[in-house]
Amino acid sequence: MTSAAVELLEYDEVIAAFDPVMGLEVHVELGTATKMFCGCPTDFGAEPNTQVCPVCIGLPGSLPVANAKAVESAIRIGLALNCSIRPSSKFARKNYFYPDQPKNYQISQYDEPTSYDGYLDVLLADGTTWRVEIERAHMEEDTGKSLHIGGATGRIHGASHSLLDYNRAGVPLVEIVTRPIVGAGDRAPEVARAYVTALRDLLKSLDVSDVRMDQGSMRCDVNLSLMAKGASEFGTRTETKNVNSLKSVEIAVRYEMRRQAAILQAGGEIVQETRHFHETDGTTSAGRRKETAEDYRYFPEPDLPPVQPDSAWIEELRATLPELPWLRRARIQEEWGVSDEVMRDLVNVGAVDLIIATVDAGASPEAARGWWVSFLAQQANSRGVELDGLAITPAQVAEIIGLVDEGKLTTKLAQQVATAVLDGEGEPKQIVADRGLEVVRDDSALQKAVDDALAANPDIAEKIRGGKVQAAGKIVGDVMKATRGQADPARVKELVLAACS
Repeated sequence: MTSAAVELLEYDEVIAAFDPVMGLEVHVELGTATKMFCGCPTDFGAEPNTQVCPVCIGLPGSLPVANAKAVESAIRIGLALNCSIRPSSKFARKNYFYPDQPKNYQISQYDEPTSYDGYLDVLLADGTTWRVEIERAHMEEDTGKSLHIGGATGRIHGASHSLLDYNRAGVPLVEIVTRPIVGAGDRAPEVARAYVTALRDLLKSLDVSDVRMDQGSMRCDVNLSLMAKGASEFGTRTETKNVNSLKSVEIAVRYEMRRQAAILQAGGEIVQETRHFHETDGTTSAGRRKETAEDYRYFPEPDLPPVQPDSAWIEELRATLPELPWLRRARIQEEWGVSDEVMRDLVNVGAVDLIIATVDAGASPEAARGWWVSFLAQQANSRGVELDGLAITPAQVAEIIGLVDEGKLTTKLAQQVATAVLDGEGEPKQIVADRGLEVVRDDSALQKAVDDALAANPDIAEKIRGGKVQAAGKIVGDVMKATRGQADPARVKELVLAACS
């Protein structure tokens, strides 16, 4: 029986019958200027096959040399994840044929990774902490990229032909592998998302990667299996590859739990395979049968010496670790004077670091918080991106807030400016100038608009003169409309009341 023939099981039924077991493998492209084993640049978005050389495309006779900065970044990641650092680790060849792997093997680490036996404590939505144990964090090189042309989905199925771009081949990676995550029950999807979120925040604070999931510089492979309640052996797992957003990690876990449970309840068997995640509808589909470690025929890389970091150097790197994101948040929370509940909400929407950066750029904490969790959060939702994926920087948000504080923009005008920034129209002040959006401060111009509005609404004017001050709202609204929202509403109301006194 195939998964395609089975309806998904309701989530409550899944939890009643099965215990989920997860393993998360997160690949992180390091932010080095050059590749892992050669001097080619790592710039994202370059023309295909313009950042390649004999080493990274695997030409005979070419020899790799390890990138010292990548090794340093890998060790700092291991230290931040509470890992032990191996005094001597080695590279290995992971052999497999794949079109975007030009050498037909990948230089990775196998039995002697740089970092091992660590953990990361993650905060869940209700304030509880879940410890995720780290099995290893090892160095390797990225593969190239296949572009499938002519199909409807961008997948190889249905494509008329495929193109290969080797610019990414050889980019430094650290792969962070968890131990099996058991006991999460119905919270497994939440735990998965919280872990990847915390890991992303940690890596960002280390400044070792831009962790842009939308560009593939951080991506998660979700291993998931189910075991019947009371069982002691793990079930057959699937590996959903290259999940590239925090929300998608949560969705992929939940979907695979429901899909596998439906198959098992119907008497079927789970196939050990890789699966593709589809952003459009949150489903997964079969990829290829999953290999085992033996299939890769690992053996030591003969062209690279062991990595043997000096213990004094490791301690020097430990001293460079920044304030951990969760400790920083605790300090910031106290400075801002917000409750645990408010802080958890800010963490859950991914706003904390954005707010901090906006405050650092000159905005008040209150204004920065208001912008990121209201208007900009709405924009992120409508545009289908994470909050930090919006095309606006904290510095630009702070600049817009500054224009409001200076009285040059109303809140509505400021939102227009922010929308224009998001749409790629330029910098805030230039947008204000180009669109002529600055608040009208000329009382003579405002007075004429007030007089016109009063003349057009004599009955309202009479009510105001009779003491019904709230009736001024209609006149203020008309003036705002006449000035395209560029008048200061408070000043307009003053002029209206003065004119009717």
